[in-house]
Amino acid sequence: MARIAGVDLPDKKKVEFALTYIYGIGHSRALKILNDTKIDKNKKMNELSEDEIARIRKEIEDKYRVEGSLRAEISANIKRLIEINCYRGFRHKLGLPVRGQRTHTNARTRKGPRKTSGAIKKKKK
Repeated sequence: MARIAGVDLPDKKKVEFALTYIYGIGHSRALKILNDTKIDKNKKMNELSEDEIARIRKEIEDKYRVEGSLRAEISANIKRLIEINCYRGFRHKLGLPVRGQRTHTNARTRKGPRKTSGAIKKKKK
């Protein structure tokens, strides 16, 4: 298994899809990395040479922010929004959708499971 940016990439998958296992690299960015390093996107991870893996690793380290540093930056941005008491920070603090989605219905991912109040119990005879 190749290890890039602290992530073990699966051997049996094509390189273009295996790179997406790294947080911060999606499909389009994986294709851009492969084009920049001149590696065939149809090769599988176990077919790559050490030199090709090293080129991919160097490309990612030099040009992209991934994994831990990206997560830290995102959480710092959210903390900043909360500290300056802007609307988006307030929504983050309450655990509600931030980008203007409706909450009367839906938004269950952000709000969590429904909280029923006053559940009806059947009377025993």
